[in-house]
Amino acid sequence: MKLLRAAWRLLVGIKDALVLVAMLLFFGVLFAGLSARPNRAAVRDGALVVALDGVLVEQPAPAQLDFGGGGGPREYRLRDVIRVLDAARDDKRVKAVVLDVDGFLGGLPAALNEVGAAIGRVRASGKPVLAYATAYSDSSYRLAAHASEIWMNPMGGTLFSGPGGSRLYYKGLIDKLGVNLHVYRVGKYKSFVEPYTRTDESPESAEAARALYGAIAADWRDTVAKARPKAQVAAYLTNPAQVIAAAKGDIAQANLGAGLVDKLGDRAAFEQRVAALAGVGRPKSITAFAAIRYDAYLAANPLPKTGDAIGVVTVAGDIVDGRADPGTAGGDSIAALIRDGLRNKSLKALVVRVDSPGGSALASETIRSALMEAKAKKLPVIISMASVAASGGYWVATAGDVIFAEPNTITGSIGIFGILPSFENSLAKLGITSDGVKTTPLSGQPDVMGGFSTEVDTILQAGIEHGYAQFIDRVAKARKKTPAQVDAIAQGRVWDGGTARQIGLVDRFGGLQEALDEAAKRAGLDPKKVHAEYLEKAPDRWAALLNDFLRDGDEDKGELGDAFTRLAAERRAVLAQALGDVKRLATGAAVQARCLECAALVPVRPGAADQSLLALFLARIGL
Repeated sequence: MKLLRAAWRLLVGIKDALVLVAMLLFFGVLFAGLSARPNRAAVRDGALVVALDGVLVEQPAPAQLDFGGGGGPREYRLRDVIRVLDAARDDKRVKAVVLDVDGFLGGLPAALNEVGAAIGRVRASGKPVLAYATAYSDSSYRLAAHASEIWMNPMGGTLFSGPGGSRLYYKGLIDKLGVNLHVYRVGKYKSFVEPYTRTDESPESAEAARALYGAIAADWRDTVAKARPKAQVAAYLTNPAQVIAAAKGDIAQANLGAGLVDKLGDRAAFEQRVAALAGVGRPKSITAFAAIRYDAYLAANPLPKTGDAIGVVTVAGDIVDGRADPGTAGGDSIAALIRDGLRNKSLKALVVRVDSPGGSALASETIRSALMEAKAKKLPVIISMASVAASGGYWVATAGDVIFAEPNTITGSIGIFGILPSFENSLAKLGITSDGVKTTPLSGQPDVMGGFSTEVDTILQAGIEHGYAQFIDRVAKARKKTPAQVDAIAQGRVWDGGTARQIGLVDRFGGLQEALDEAAKRAGLDPKKVHAEYLEKAPDRWAALLNDFLRDGDEDKGELGDAFTRLAAERRAVLAQALGDVKRLATGAAVQARCLECAALVPVRPGAADQSLLALFLARIGL
């Protein structure tokens, strides 16, 4: 028996050793495969393919492992896209640029204009830029208008919807559920609470939205007209039904006749055209032309690291209390990045890139306080407003010496509100009541199960009014105005960047580069001899590499729908918006500075609708 047991242990040991060797070989091959991908995608002569299959953002959310083969849309960092396009201008290997926006899910106007300007710079260098899509949306056409050739599938077609549309209002549902919402706010235009307290839009909200969306629509028209003056766009904006009916429903031919597109052809025909300009693809290539992959080209053109460092901190997404991953502006996370940069990075100045509709007032102040520490060290602090810098985003901006914005940046919304639900009426419908002994007027308050006392309502409203006064005071000191002057342009009103400059909320027009140049000058440095030191959490390289591996072959895609399919997809985003509204009510900070009008313009990002209504409500009431 001893001999048998020894033999068995030997066999088990051999088995375990073989399993261990197999696992080591597997992970070794996996690591080698992931590491070798940049070499397989080496940059050779050809056409640079900028295929924006996802959303354009200021700061992507962290990569998550996706073993479904890259099923979710990708987030493209704005500064990366611009860097790739600018590098292509003088690169002799790049014979042409392909702008593939068939899967583009959109971006905010200011970001789109920056990419459009970069495309224009490529064309100005003498290189052709060819755009392709089955059907163009407002966002994708804004980019494609800058191309030298616009191609579209003959089975597709393009219609433009413009900013605006319906918004969901939840008061009827809230009343049916018996939820009692306690709202405290200052500012007649501070409309973020309206979906929870009204069944329709208030006159003040409609007034602000008309002005903002009107300015954005006018900027779209002007941008397209300047980039493509022969395109007859006006009829598609004012009377699209008549135009399409006259073409007997052939939207693609109508687009071609109006000069919106240059060529009708499927992807195969488009690739043959690119091959004639950039060369034929190699055997077994997934494209008919010699292609330079976006990711490989981005890796081949890293950020410069020479010269003095100017710190760049990004405040992107909802501003929330505590810590958060990139793509969401956690107050403590960003403050820690700023303080770490001040201690360890030998920074000569600081640029704050704001792309946020606001959020928690406390978190906004946490970030502003960290920026004031930089100013106390005599570092110049320059604000660079991206697409959105409203409410809490503007609160952060009050720390800057100079504020740059784009003409179509969405900013202002200087106001504050608090919103807290209680469920005494909901419980009463179930026959549940509450009672108890109180030793002070605030015992057990705010009581989300039994209702709020008048003392609590008075205290919370007073706190909101004090918070608004703080907001006004910070803006007044930063903009060298009186509190009364700021109050007149505040009241929660949202402004486009052009108007914001006229009323003194913004100093100059310009993007991130102009802000970096100004920071260098104020620090006494040569703007040509500095580099941007981005203060941000390092990405998870393993997740990014593995997702890149799993996404292999993404370029070999089919067509993504005609004009009607694209419009329907945009409308389906309303569901994700509704879930986001409920989430903010159920789990957001009680005191917030947030912009309602901004939400209608922000493209839906991956994972925006991943939580159920029931789960969100239960999370709030602790069940």
